[in-house]
Amino acid sequence: MEFWKAAVKSVIANEHQQLTRTHEYRSGWSFYLVLAGVVTTIGSSLPVGYNIGVVNTPAEVIKKFCNESFISRYDMPLDEASMNVLWSFVVSIFIVGGCAGSVMGSVLADKIGRKWATVLTNLLSLAGALFFRLSRPANSVEMLILGRLLVGLSGGLTTSIVPMYLTELSPLALTGAMGVACPMGVNVGVLVGQVMGLDSLLGHPDDWPYLLAAFALPVIITLPVLFILPESPKYLFVVKRNETAALRELSRLRGVSSSVLTEDIEFLREESRAAAASSGEIWSMWRVVRDRRLTLPLLLVCSMQAGQQTSGINAVFYYSHTIFKQAGLSELQSQYATIACGAVNVCTALLMLQLLPRCGRRPLLLGSALVAALILAVLAACMRFIDAVSWMPNVCMVAVLAYVLVYGFGLGPIPYFIASEIFEVGPRPAGMAWGSLANWGGNFLVGMTFPSVRDAIGPYSFLLFSVVTAGLFVFQKMYFPETRGKTPAQVTQLCSRGFQSTPLVSPDLSDV
Repeated sequence: MEFWKAAVKSVIANEHQQLTRTHEYRSGWSFYLVLAGVVTTIGSSLPVGYNIGVVNTPAEVIKKFCNESFISRYDMPLDEASMNVLWSFVVSIFIVGGCAGSVMGSVLADKIGRKWATVLTNLLSLAGALFFRLSRPANSVEMLILGRLLVGLSGGLTTSIVPMYLTELSPLALTGAMGVACPMGVNVGVLVGQVMGLDSLLGHPDDWPYLLAAFALPVIITLPVLFILPESPKYLFVVKRNETAALRELSRLRGVSSSVLTEDIEFLREESRAAAASSGEIWSMWRVVRDRRLTLPLLLVCSMQAGQQTSGINAVFYYSHTIFKQAGLSELQSQYATIACGAVNVCTALLMLQLLPRCGRRPLLLGSALVAALILAVLAACMRFIDAVSWMPNVCMVAVLAYVLVYGFGLGPIPYFIASEIFEVGPRPAGMAWGSLANWGGNFLVGMTFPSVRDAIGPYSFLLFSVVTAGLFVFQKMYFPETRGKTPAQVTQLCSRGFQSTPLVSPDLSDV
């Protein structure tokens, strides 16, 4: 009997010893981590891309509805100029909502938490879908505009909060892979919006309210799952100073006892010490701007986010349909080819799940920006002489596909999540908000100026995009540090000297 008691005690002691050997446990993929990535990608990020890409297909039909609504309700037919103004407002109010959502994300992420702020974004997108669905029965242009505003507000909140939420849930080695989830969802959403606009699906003139509101289905499916996801342990530990709740959520997230999570807990304590070292003042967006240590990180994030839009991706997609038709494709074939560009964008996002942990952020971003700048210059030259040589349209078509491919390997996904790897937990929501605001602002700038620039200089407008992208490459090459394998505290230290910083020098860990 004594022998068995001793044996049992020995087994228990050995199990305890195994559980507490932190060097034998490495945080990796877990059930809740994968679930969070899937649910937020499908239910939060996909609707953002869907609402970006879906509005072009039914544009003429919706314009007709707007005109008929004004005639029946106000006895005021709209001439072409008035209709163009109204339609520009319908399109741009989405971006205005995105900018407002980006600013609100900074406050909501700290007030109600990352998870509940994500729930709120989904509720806003459902409200927008409801207004889309009811706008035609109610014969109300105002409901259409309000719906666009709400989905834009939801989109701004999503791009500001969701990448932060996912990267805070992730262990250090998986932040890049989880960071790709949001842009991948946006890319999938754009593709789904293009596909749903086909005549064989919801592209019929009478189906436009259903087409605009179709994104509500994945939101409805995934919304209940959001309620069972863990809150960000970093938010609970550093912002709310609730260590008990943070460790409980961390243990549930990793699927193991908190006793073996020494490495994760040490990272939490490190960020908590860094937050405590600063004053107790709330990290508002204005405070982040005033903090000189954060000047360079803020410029890196904002230039990257704005550069993603001013690199001309939307203009390339705009021209792609025309280029494909000039290359000899029919109307339907050109539509399918444009959809193929969206599919390329999605496939590259999937490949980034493997490339980011292996190659790092800096080489992928710099390579993407440099090659994209060169392709844009080539595309400008090819489009200038597209009618001069019989095979030139084919070269343009190859250039478009090459640009979309290169864009997806750096400029597309990395700006979305990089702020969560550069900023510590305290200023992170404000930093993410500034980055998201820069992204939506860049989108608005291109959307408002590109038609005029295109009419003025034609294909040479792509040279402007090439110059801007080249400028982004130069700035990021000088100051963007590799963030793979580094904590935000280490990255902050690398950038703390502003323009005197040396991003390629490894940080002194003893000072962190």
